[in-house]
Amino acid sequence: MTDDNKNSGALPAGGAEQSGNTKNDNLKGGAQQKDNGDRAAAFFTKGWVVCVGAIICCILWGSAFPCVKIGYTLFSVDTSHVPSIILFAGLRFTLAGLLVIIFGCIQHKKFLLPKVKNWWRVLMVCCFQAVAQYIFFYIGLANVSGVKGSVLNGLGVFFTIIIACFVFRTEKFNLIKLAGCVLGFGGVILINIGGDFSFEFTMMGEGFVILSGLSAAVAAGLVKIFSKYEDTTALCGWQFFIGGLILIAVGAGFGGHVAPTGAGSYFMLLYLALISSVAFTLQGYIVKYNPISKFAVYKSTNPLFGAVFSAIILEESEQLLSYYTIIAIILVCLGIFIINKFGEKHKKFKH
Repeated sequence: MTDDNKNSGALPAGGAEQSGNTKNDNLKGGAQQKDNGDRAAAFFTKGWVVCVGAIICCILWGSAFPCVKIGYTLFSVDTSHVPSIILFAGLRFTLAGLLVIIFGCIQHKKFLLPKVKNWWRVLMVCCFQAVAQYIFFYIGLANVSGVKGSVLNGLGVFFTIIIACFVFRTEKFNLIKLAGCVLGFGGVILINIGGDFSFEFTMMGEGFVILSGLSAAVAAGLVKIFSKYEDTTALCGWQFFIGGLILIAVGAGFGGHVAPTGAGSYFMLLYLALISSVAFTLQGYIVKYNPISKFAVYKSTNPLFGAVFSAIILEESEQLLSYYTIIAIILVCLGIFIINKFGEKHKKFKH
């Protein structure tokens, strides 16, 4: 056999070197990605990071209740016209998605796109979070006070625990968590009782706010699971962007109309977009590296921030200071707190 024949199946020296370099680059890229993941895990599992991050989320979410109502006024949204409400929500979430995607591009130093195999995951989160949750939220909030809406929305924390335990099975259920849920439901019932002890409930008002919390609970569970397969920033950013476009299409298609009244309108829209982009992306990273219940304990402050902001900004202090509202807030916060503080220290139910 000639030397040429011997070498005919061999790679040229340059090709072998290039192949070796490619393998080395892949190994380095994988090692760097793992190192970044390890550093993120080490950071987001610190107690003070979870605490500060969760409180920031709750302050932002709490401020959303009065700010959405102010946004209706600034954009001349007819709150009796559902398509206009949906169109306004779509503008907010499309902008929120763009902000998260831009942040992700800067963070990763490349254009941020989910993996092809993960688009169905993005769309599933989008259906529950950007579409269902906020259709219910915006319509419901247009028909209840900011104080009442913020307390009712706190029910979403209990939905999160129940769904995590019995649907996604990422948490264990026990008697302490059952007691916490009972307290929470008691608070929700109480907030619906007026001064004359009449039960005030409408499906388009209180009902939709509660359904918003249920949709948010499903979305939180999905983000917890799907973030194992897709970058959290990409998952949150693209689901908001696509969901916002869907809401715009639905709202505009059914005759929705918004009319900004001045520069303040655009600043309010930007702030509402920042609420979603910052809070939900931050929540995504926290629940990715921690049990959902560890984050939920701090969400006991969400109804409180929402009620206080609504009382101050919307001048609903009379409702905030009424005895049934104060007791309802205490029950909701107490229920959420004991679930997450003591829930894992007792014997678990098998399910």
